[in-house]
Amino acid sequence: MPIRKKLAKDFNRLHKIFAREKTLKSRLGNIGHLLTGNALTSLLGLVGFALTARALGPAEYGILALCLTYTSAVERLVNFQSWQPLIKFGAQSKSPETLASLFKFGLMLDVSAAATGYMIAVALVWAFGSWIGISSEMSGLVTLYCTVLPFQITGMPMAVLRLFGKFRTIAYGQVASSVFRMGLCAIGFAIGGTLHEFALIWMAAQIFGSLTVVFLSLAELRRQGMLASMLTASVRGITALFPGLWRFAISTNLSLTLRSSANQLDTLLVGYLADPTAAGLYHIAKRIGRMTLQIGDHAQAVLYPDLARAWASGAIEEFHRAVTQMRVLLLGFGILLVGGVYLAIDPVLRLAVGSEFEAAGPLVVVQSIAVTIMLYGTVTRAALLAMGREDRVLSSVLVATIAFHATALTLIPRVGPMGANLAHIVMATILLWMMTVAYRQTQARH
Repeated sequence: MPIRKKLAKDFNRLHKIFAREKTLKSRLGNIGHLLTGNALTSLLGLVGFALTARALGPAEYGILALCLTYTSAVERLVNFQSWQPLIKFGAQSKSPETLASLFKFGLMLDVSAAATGYMIAVALVWAFGSWIGISSEMSGLVTLYCTVLPFQITGMPMAVLRLFGKFRTIAYGQVASSVFRMGLCAIGFAIGGTLHEFALIWMAAQIFGSLTVVFLSLAELRRQGMLASMLTASVRGITALFPGLWRFAISTNLSLTLRSSANQLDTLLVGYLADPTAAGLYHIAKRIGRMTLQIGDHAQAVLYPDLARAWASGAIEEFHRAVTQMRVLLLGFGILLVGGVYLAIDPVLRLAVGSEFEAAGPLVVVQSIAVTIMLYGTVTRAALLAMGREDRVLSSVLVATIAFHATALTLIPRVGPMGANLAHIVMATILLWMMTVAYRQTQARH
């Protein structure tokens, strides 16, 4: 009997190990799909930016970069990012009916935020444009570009695709959007497009990308037999079904708004405190450096639903193991990134956008250091949200954002766009430290 018990115990232990490896393999497979899609999207995006930069030159490209940054900043500041509460509470849903009501609630949040964002963006351009680096000559073009905002309805669609594990669909849907954008940029370059024509090209590409995600999510809801029930579901009493829903949604949105004031307004700060040419150089550096940050976003996209389910079901050991595994992987990748960027960035810039933008090289190197710290922090943030510690995420982001703005406002007038990169390192370091402390404290209590 003791031998049988020992064999049974060893068999159960092996079964658990293989199950864990299977989970990790599945998770890495999903991340692999997203990374493949991200690599193709980044490559196609780089080609699109290179064609645009070569056609317009540093000064006009800087103006287009300000248009892109401004609309993205307003969208991030207003958008509820409903996918975060939808995934957390969707993982706790007990029936398709309640999940359908939750999805409809998220869709209503997305539509309201998109409409509000458009109105705020237009009002700010005409009322305070000169204060945020938008001259009167640029205001008409920026206002036109704001037309993309009512189409930014991606929170609920992304929640649907991620909860149902459709990461391959997400990845290659983004690739299709990038192919469309690159094709338009190639046409614009071939015909010698002007600044206004390239603005229309980027608008069309951005709207196409948003609508692609919406249609993919509706197709998945139909496949799951939930499309009709979502459209007819009632959202009355949704907070009774999911206690804490509003608190979580508001807290995560405030966190995103604060982070966006640094991650989206930095180019505007460089343009305001320096000049549009400096803003264009910084935007090129940021786009290249932050292509890698999307890897952290993809890892979080795959990991967060698993963490939310594990925490809700009380699988604490599995929860912490997943966090540790992903931290190690992202940290190792980030270290390789810094070394690779340092060695290769100058020839890449010359080949991609021309020698006029070579001054962006040191900016990309410093940006990659900030990105590495942020990569490591994305896992901790996802873990805290799954734990229901959105309050600690908010307080960490608040302190880190204050530090960013203080550093940026001090350094940009002195050292130009490099000051914004150094401010991102300060912000990322403080954010990681505070969230790590919160994670360890919550872990100790459980």
